[in-house]
Amino acid sequence: MFRFLTAGESHGPGLVTIVEGVPAGVPLSEDYIRVDMRRRQRGYGRGGRMEIEKDWAEIRTGVRHGLTMGGPIAMLVENRDFSTGNGPDGKPWTHTMSKMPVEGEVTPIHRLRPGHADTPGISKYQQDDARNILERSSARESAARVAAGAVAKRFLEELGVEIHSHVVNLGGVVAKQPDAFDWDIIEESAVRCADPEAEEAMIKAIDAAREAGDSLGGIVEIIATGQPIGLGTHIQWDRKLSTRFAAAVMSINAVKGVEFGAGFDQANLRGSQVHDVIKPIEEWEAKPDGTWVRPWPRRTNNSGGLEGGMTTGEPLVVRAMVKPIATISNPLTSVDLTTGAMEQAHYERSDITFVPTCGVIGEAMVAVTLADAVLEKFGGDHIDETRRNLKSYLATVGPGSEARKTKS
Repeated sequence: MFRFLTAGESHGPGLVTIVEGVPAGVPLSEDYIRVDMRRRQRGYGRGGRMEIEKDWAEIRTGVRHGLTMGGPIAMLVENRDFSTGNGPDGKPWTHTMSKMPVEGEVTPIHRLRPGHADTPGISKYQQDDARNILERSSARESAARVAAGAVAKRFLEELGVEIHSHVVNLGGVVAKQPDAFDWDIIEESAVRCADPEAEEAMIKAIDAAREAGDSLGGIVEIIATGQPIGLGTHIQWDRKLSTRFAAAVMSINAVKGVEFGAGFDQANLRGSQVHDVIKPIEEWEAKPDGTWVRPWPRRTNNSGGLEGGMTTGEPLVVRAMVKPIATISNPLTSVDLTTGAMEQAHYERSDITFVPTCGVIGEAMVAVTLADAVLEKFGGDHIDETRRNLKSYLATVGPGSEARKTKS
């Protein structure tokens, strides 16, 4: 099982990630993880906090001489704002977020923000200061997720799996989809978009929202390639990969919808237009070792690489709808926590949009879910064992495999 836990608050000393289930022998370094940590911080429309934080996941356990040892991997991401910045009441965050009781008043947050976790959180946990809710529910927690996702990616790379993302819609501006993605160009885009014209329009939309004191949402697409056919299962509802991917991506802050492949558009089509026809064997590609490049390949991929809760071997395509950020500089009307009287909602430094960032976070959650599915199917206490098990399995897949010949 590949799993992770995070701990920490947005303006506390830092974030902690513990990743469990990584086989021994996987090459891993802080520099590798840093690449995704930096990608998460980029994107037009991010707020001033990104100028303060220089996210670095410090590996504290589980790695020796550049290789995983098979035990839990603990990582620490320092919050520089905690020690260098001031809180909204002008006092240092070390005072506002102190673990110990402090002298002097710490201004509580009573003006609840519509769309955030504030209102249900203070009710559930019986709090009289919404900061006790917003600090943990903040999207800052996603930095810890991206660190865990980078570990999962590194493991998957050893098995030939790659994961990328791009923005297909930002603030209502829809990008044209290319025939093939140039991921290097997308990484250079200010909004992680493959369409230059749409990128320009998205930037203008972000500027307009900033001027109005508002925020923007959008849609991101995550694409994974190289995973084998047959990960997941149809046997139980909670073990289906469609269930697990949907839950993982929906857990990201502000994500309100998830779809696979052609998604909701399939509701408007007939079955003959939707289902992915399997190619005949004469159109398959073979590897030098006699196994297939992609067994049971399809003419289309409307399913997004999932059928019956299992991977088909086609690219996995997951799309997430991200609502506009709840914290906006021109606050909505709300109420006071203590009196119920009408007030403007609380505002604290925030992004205009973090849709491009959500693509990187989505990659992390897809990677973690895929890594767990790979280990569920192939196991392995060392990466070499996982590779051998995968290779043996692939030799059984396809009508021309030796295993099928033996059975027949």
